[in-house]
Amino acid sequence: MNLEMVMQELEALGKERTKKIYISNGAHDPLFGVATGAMKPIAKKIKINQPLAEELYSTGNYDAMYFAGIIADPKAMTVSDYDRWMDAAYFYMLSDYVVAVTLSESDIAQEVADKWIASGEELRMSAGWSCYCWLLGNRLDIEFSESKISNMLDIVKNTIHDSPERTKSAMNNFLYTVGISYVPLHEKAVETAKATGTVEVKRDKKISSFLNAYESIQKEVDRGKLGFKRKHVRC
Repeated sequence: MNLEMVMQELEALGKERTKKIYISNGAHDPLFGVATGAMKPIAKKIKINQPLAEELYSTGNYDAMYFAGIIADPKAMTVSDYDRWMDAAYFYMLSDYVVAVTLSESDIAQEVADKWIASGEELRMSAGWSCYCWLLGNRLDIEFSESKISNMLDIVKNTIHDSPERTKSAMNNFLYTVGISYVPLHEKAVETAKATGTVEVKRDKKISSFLNAYESIQKEVDRGKLGFKRKHVRC
């Protein structure tokens, strides 16, 4: 399948209601409004195709960019490729659910995520913290430096309330993920989440959301989810 064929298939799957939901979350035209689950049959036909993924991502169409993440070859992408994708990720559903997810399946994930977290830019920081969430929720605990993750918990505790809005959300998710999926620092994550308390995330033209990682961790522990790892990151 080539670019034109994929775009036609995606357009045929678009729904006005889904399009409105995406726009309310920050997407803008061009987009068709394709539910992510509806993309699976096309993805099965194409499998992994990095050149096609690049073509789709460069269209600027939200649905095409999302689909690009599904068929991309994460290990074939370089640091500059990820930076280029990040430059085009204009809102959090792209930065955190397309770019960060794709990055999390690469061998350079931590290196790139560390750079983004240190960037001071809202969506890059958000993608960096989100990438660690995807990593911690999927890879074995031994693949991480305990002292490094511990230091990141301290950074969250000291800076989360003063961070940009989307970054706050990703940092809160990081706290929660360490608390559930990274067993060596479960206790410290719980203590950090308790100290951090409720985090207010302000959103354009919407009411604020209030996040509490401590409560979320407790709920999952009660459900017997401590140590949870997902088999796959990408759908």
